Amino acid sequence: MTPRDDSESSGPRRSRWSDLERPPLNAAAVRRALVREGGLWREVNVVQRTGSTNSDLVARAAEGRLREGVVLVAEEQTAARGRLDRQWVAPARSGLFFSVLLRPGDGVPMERWGWLPLLTGVAVATGLARAGGVDTALKWPNDVLVTVGGEERKAGGILAEAAGDGGVVVGVGVNVSLRADELPVPTAGSLALAGAVSTDRDPLLRAVLRGLEDWYGRWRAAGGDAGACGLQEAYAAGCATLGRVVRAELPGDRALVGEAVAVDGDGRLILATEAGVQEPVGAGDIVHLRAG
Repeated sequence: MTPRDDSESSGPRRSRWSDLERPPLNAAAVRRALVREGGLWREVNVVQRTGSTNSDLVARAAEGRLREGVVLVAEEQTAARGRLDRQWVAPARSGLFFSVLLRPGDGVPMERWGWLPLLTGVAVATGLARAGGVDTALKWPNDVLVTVGGEERKAGGILAEAAGDGGVVVGVGVNVSLRADELPVPTAGSLALAGAVSTDRDPLLRAVLRGLEDWYGRWRAAGGDAGACGLQEAYAAGCATLGRVVRAELPGDRALVGEAVAVDGDGRLILATEAGVQEPVGAGDIVHLRAG
């Protein structure tokens, strides 16, 4: 079922202003700010409620050749997913929940597509810092971190999925105004709890999508070469994983412990192990053990 776009109208059963601390996004203003001739973003839709924006865009892409630059934003998701199908739960209008469709196939080899979640992470972290006035960091490969009470907390996540013929859907979820009693797990955080200067989601969303457009354009122009376009350096500068001793929980119930010393040209995390070798990690869960 296609989600209903009612972000700009009041439903008969519940006012769109029912929570004055969490006003709805201004969909028309977001479109005016982002959709322009020659730009990446061609279509920006805001829906009141859906299961998963990623699932919706993947399904639409499978039905036909959906053009690059479609953005789907939800005020509330009921079946949001993170990596490894983990559930992402948050109250309505408490965060940024959106997905974008990208088609990097023209000019970017598929082996470099692994940079898309990292590229998105740079755009999210810098956009939130600029528009929200909050310090952010990245945990390889797809988490956005903030500091709450002196502790590192996860405030956002990124999920990339193949979509149709040559497409990739990248989904982003960020906790913006969640209060302490609303956190799904004790290790979660939000921009509000991290002392953000602003939790107005309209400028936050615009800043993140503008940053994503900028970095994606640079990366594509460089043929996906993250080093040549400055993306590799930018990611390393904002990555809290580097310099830490970590445990990589790998597919097949394997684990690897070592110091995270670099992110290579393919976006893999390089671990220096006690055996004196450097091991590249391309996929897996990373647990920060201690500072390097």
